[in-house]
Amino acid sequence: MNLKLLEDLKNNISRVMIGNERTIKLIIAAILAKGHVLLEDVPGTGKTVLAKSLARSVQAQFGRVQFTPDLLPSDVTGLNYFDSKKSEFQFREGPVFCNILLADEINRATPKTQSSLLECMAEGQVTVDGKTRVLETPFFVIATQNPLENLGTFPLPEAQTDRFLMRIGMENMTQQQELSMVERFLMDEPLTALESICQKEELVKLQEQCCGIYIHKDLLRYMIETVHATRNHPKIMQGISPRGTLAFVRAAQGFAMTEGRDYVAPEDIKSVAIPVLSHRLTLAVPAEGAKYEEEILLEILNSVPVPSEDWDKR
Repeated sequence: MNLKLLEDLKNNISRVMIGNERTIKLIIAAILAKGHVLLEDVPGTGKTVLAKSLARSVQAQFGRVQFTPDLLPSDVTGLNYFDSKKSEFQFREGPVFCNILLADEINRATPKTQSSLLECMAEGQVTVDGKTRVLETPFFVIATQNPLENLGTFPLPEAQTDRFLMRIGMENMTQQQELSMVERFLMDEPLTALESICQKEELVKLQEQCCGIYIHKDLLRYMIETVHATRNHPKIMQGISPRGTLAFVRAAQGFAMTEGRDYVAPEDIKSVAIPVLSHRLTLAVPAEGAKYEEEILLEILNSVPVPSEDWDKR
């Protein structure tokens, strides 16, 4: 396990992003777990800059789609067109044929266009006119959306949000951190000077190692008990699905790896619980924003007893 590479990756992104250590760690954990991330926060908090910093830190092909109401599914996945010179149809690849895809302001596109990412994110492939094309690994989608602005936006359907391993918000900066940010950006543009420190082949190897992170059976039972508690909570109409359970486990493995361990500890599970589970809940009484979902999950996490063992004991 190349712990130095993971530390270098976090530090490289932190050269641009200030005061978002937890967010950076969660995003790296999601990549290691072969998942995708939905960055949700108000405008101006650095969501797009964070996505670009990640893309520049990894030597891999980067694609970006600016989602708008008039965007078509073919603008994302690609399309077949008739080449008059060759007298045959040719396929023009869309921006999803990359390793890291930034789906900027994803909730500005229509549900039809949003759904064009479903197959890409779930199966790592694109099907156009009956022909399936496999995407190169690694394939990682980092999407951004604004939770407060409703004009000209289309809420993501449950099937789409469920494809994201985590939903993460940006962290609030302290006064000192914001002063450091201003000083850093006043005379320079750190993003343009950011260099890659990780090859995509190295990232694929780290993803393979992440699958082998050890989880004690008692911790697996604890995670499943937490999931089942969401299905029996009076304030939740629909709890976590089996796909959400698997995502929960994979995310805990990824976070443990960012912490430099080859086994999962209870703090890893609690660190990823809200980012992984909150956007998968359907509340009995609809509530605005994600805070209410987080409060319910915290209540569940505090009610389920955490087992005590030697977690690294095979």
